[in-house]
Amino acid sequence: MNLNKNLDDKEYQQFRSFLEQQCGIVLGDNKQYLVKSRLAPLMARFEVASLSELVTKTLSPRERQLRAAVVDAMTTNETLWFRDTYPFELLKNKLFPELSELRRPIKIWSAASSSGQEPYSIAMSAAEYKQSKPGGLAGVNIVGTDISNTMLDICKNAEYDSLALARGLSPERRRKFFTDSGHGMARVNDDIKRMVSFRHLNLLDSYALMGKFEIIFCRNVLIYFSPEVKAKIIKQFHQALNPKGYLFLGASESMTGLSDDFEMIRCNPGIIYQKK
Repeated sequence: MNLNKNLDDKEYQQFRSFLEQQCGIVLGDNKQYLVKSRLAPLMARFEVASLSELVTKTLSPRERQLRAAVVDAMTTNETLWFRDTYPFELLKNKLFPELSELRRPIKIWSAASSSGQEPYSIAMSAAEYKQSKPGGLAGVNIVGTDISNTMLDICKNAEYDSLALARGLSPERRRKFFTDSGHGMARVNDDIKRMVSFRHLNLLDSYALMGKFEIIFCRNVLIYFSPEVKAKIIKQFHQALNPKGYLFLGASESMTGLSDDFEMIRCNPGIIYQKK
């Protein structure tokens, strides 16, 4: 089958509107290449001869399976272990010691867990802290959420290939927290897995059923949303945090002009936001 992977401007604008409506992601004016690269693999799977036809079908509410697959493909992001390093050092050096004084298990939310590297990195940081300060933390419960069911399946399976394992994971941590499962694959150890649970969530929806948290990670996600959607998400994070709770954003993300509900705390290195 000779597949046509081009979209005209009208189709691209329609698809942009669909994506923003479904999951809040705002595509720029010239991101046709991104749509093409993400959606082209779906053409054979759904037996359509052109990207144009795929997009037209996606716009139909009846095509529920296709719509879910398209959102899945467009929201799957690259990730790595211990990304940017400093958030995980801040956990061990500042936040865990501070929160140990609560004398109860603390709850942490990884709000866009992708394929699981961030929530499992948080769990490994907690394990390292508990090893260095026995009896310090009463317990850590981590919830990872994502809009992509494909990614959530990878998270729950907790098994990664050598390429994924090479991205940000030291040989020492690999030996300590993973068990080889053959064919270059390794599985996260059960003591780390037990700290983390996963569930489906669209950040445009209500967080009321999520409960309250001491810490929320939402890193390198807000950059995809419009200012109005960013402000709404940050407001909902504020409501989901316990008093004096902390919010981590990505290194290139800022709360400026979006919310006055948080105090910015400059750390060395990095920035965190504390609920006022």
